[in-house]
Amino acid sequence: MNQDFYQKMRADIRTWLQTKTGGSSQWSEYVLLAPDLFHLLAKLAMDKDVPANEKAKIAGALAYFISPIDLIPEALFGPLGYLDDVALAAYVINSVMKNCEAELVTRHWAGEKDILELVQQIVDVAADMLGNKIWDKLKNLVK
Repeated sequence: MNQDFYQKMRADIRTWLQTKTGGSSQWSEYVLLAPDLFHLLAKLAMDKDVPANEKAKIAGALAYFISPIDLIPEALFGPLGYLDDVALAAYVINSVMKNCEAELVTRHWAGEKDILELVQQIVDVAADMLGNKIWDKLKNLVK
């Protein structure tokens, strides 16, 4: 059965959360945000009100999500491998919020929590979640 990337990611994360590792991970709440952040990036990429320079960053973050080769690969780490994708998505979304109207982001957010607070929270914990070296490398990918 063919599943799109978003649906496969959601299913993999749901299954992982039911395991001992997933259920006890201090980062599971962030991993759970991965599908919604991916969806938000995709919506922002298609929004005519998002400037081209921000769309370039968004495209980079979307490509990073989809790529099997990244700093914390899902193939090796399972859904915990989405942590770097989540951090990069938050960093890019934060850039959009700083350089555009925040309403651009909130208009496309399908998640339950306040996206503005979530993005700030993720950016604030990213270095602890990933380690400083990985976090610095991610930020340099989209500058």
